[in-house]
Amino acid sequence: MRNEATTVEAYLRSLPEDRRAAISAVREAILKNLDSLYEEGLLYGMIGYYVPHSAYPKGYHCDPKQPLPLAVLGSKKNYMTLHLMPIYASGDGSQSNAQWFRDEWAKTGKKMDVGKACIRFKKADDLPLKLIGEAIRRLPAKKWIAVCEAVQAAKQKHPAKKTARPCAKQPH
Repeated sequence: MRNEATTVEAYLRSLPEDRRAAISAVREAILKNLDSLYEEGLLYGMIGYYVPHSAYPKGYHCDPKQPLPLAVLGSKKNYMTLHLMPIYASGDGSQSNAQWFRDEWAKTGKKMDVGKACIRFKKADDLPLKLIGEAIRRLPAKKWIAVCEAVQAAKQKHPAKKTARPCAKQPH
């Protein structure tokens, strides 16, 4: 169920009111905490937050034509999704972003409905929006680039060792 909108505003207008409200609440939590180097636009038919090619010409290692994604937010047939790339990659030598995020989520008491590469939700109240914002704030664009470069360097240094999930063609 890919949305054919060409702008974020058109994407939001295409949603039923309840989903528009939920996506808008998550979007607000992201935008409030987003480093100014990131841009918001459409990625894979959803709302994306990414490091543009002007700031990181290499782009996304899975598809260098795409900018380096940080998060993608979308509406699917039976639920909405939030793809938070930092919870799947860690290369900065500190506590795994994934482990930190899961530990902090557990403290909220909310159920985490996780797919292969996304967090599924039916309403904004299903998500700890403050934590989503903190996850975004923790990775300014330059730090996110450094994490991604470290992950790629580790993969090149130890090609047999899996350091990150293989690339998906597109977030679902």
